[in-house]
Amino acid sequence: MMTTEKLYEIFLSSEGICTDSRKLFSGCLFFALKGENFDGNAYAAEALEKGAVAAVVSAGSGPGMIVVEDTLETLKELAAWHRAHVGGSKRLPVIGLTGTNGKTTTKELVRTALAAGLKVSATEGNLNNEIGVPLSVLAIKPGTEVAVIEMGASHPDDLKPLLAVSDPDFGIITNVGKAHLEGFGSFEGVKRAKGLLYDHIAAKGGTVLLNGDDPVLSEMAAQRGLKPFLYGVNTQGCTILPPSPEQPCLRIEKGGRVIQTHLVGSYNAPNVLAAIATAVLFGVPEEEAVKAIEAYVPSNNRSAMRRTARNTVIEDFYNANPSSMAAALENFASVEAPLKSVLLGDMRELGPDSVQEHAAVIDKLLGMKLNGVYLVGEEFGKALDKTAVPVSWHWESTSDALADYLSRNPLEGEVLLLKGSRGIRMEKVLPQL
Repeated sequence: MMTTEKLYEIFLSSEGICTDSRKLFSGCLFFALKGENFDGNAYAAEALEKGAVAAVVSAGSGPGMIVVEDTLETLKELAAWHRAHVGGSKRLPVIGLTGTNGKTTTKELVRTALAAGLKVSATEGNLNNEIGVPLSVLAIKPGTEVAVIEMGASHPDDLKPLLAVSDPDFGIITNVGKAHLEGFGSFEGVKRAKGLLYDHIAAKGGTVLLNGDDPVLSEMAAQRGLKPFLYGVNTQGCTILPPSPEQPCLRIEKGGRVIQTHLVGSYNAPNVLAAIATAVLFGVPEEEAVKAIEAYVPSNNRSAMRRTARNTVIEDFYNANPSSMAAALENFASVEAPLKSVLLGDMRELGPDSVQEHAAVIDKLLGMKLNGVYLVGEEFGKALDKTAVPVSWHWESTSDALADYLSRNPLEGEVLLLKGSRGIRMEKVLPQL
């Protein structure tokens, strides 16, 4: 059996890792991962034919194939070895980032702010699971001065293998809210699961960056004896300026300076301040970090704004859970516009609390001044059966059905909020807006 050290030598001679046979490139080190619906071992020979330096497999044999018992475990072991050695004689600082909402946006903002003065490596997209984190770690290049690794979790122990691979010295939990309750069991279960990052940092004597305005995170840090590097709207004496149709994006007054972002939503203020605080902690001049954040334009369907031929659309449809939905609606309520409508899709993975949580969203909508309400999905349908709502509200079972309805009943001259869980595919409605 090949040792991790020997495999690492092969990795260093390669052009990088590939796990998807559809994205093979010459010089890659191919890992034949297996899942319920795929088996990478079937493509190992093809990978070698297309120029892979070697193929790590759990079944098969032949020239260029490295046979291991479990390819995913081998990938994680290789990533952990790289994390320990990529900095050379000086240990590379790694920032671990998790939370219920805002992980990817905060990661992108932190990357952007740090890059104003340092060579940064960060998770691409949302590669934040048991496969994505090892790939993100293995993508760290020599000469990197700081790495930012995003970690997701939907079950109690999901963070453990991710922390073992990335071994962060610094940590950020964006927030702890109601999401994946089906997997975590309860809000307390969410806190324990996300708190594994704080546990890891406390055991290492590391530093957490903490939103001092968040009582839940403050308590979690105090319980572990952590001395945090603080940020926060109230903690730092900042003011969030009200949005308007002319100035719809988030603006934060901080220290006599107005930070003008391209993000939508006051709920992004802590994410922006977390990025600035991280840059300051790592010695990047604050003014340079702020300039970088002001130039950052989101492109991942998270808190972005689009002006179509007929309407202004707030695109926040990458995902949704009760806490992020509440934050989005509270922000939308503050937007000043003559005509405003919401188009919301189901929130997934809420278990037995699902109908109750969707009913809570409906209650919030009933208290808002809206021109129209358009709901999509079976969970909203169940909640609507239990609540009296205006006859003008519209419900469809799928986003395709709502898109068809809107093609026949177009909206015009409105500010629209588009949000829902990834599985609802609310982006299908966008062409009709």
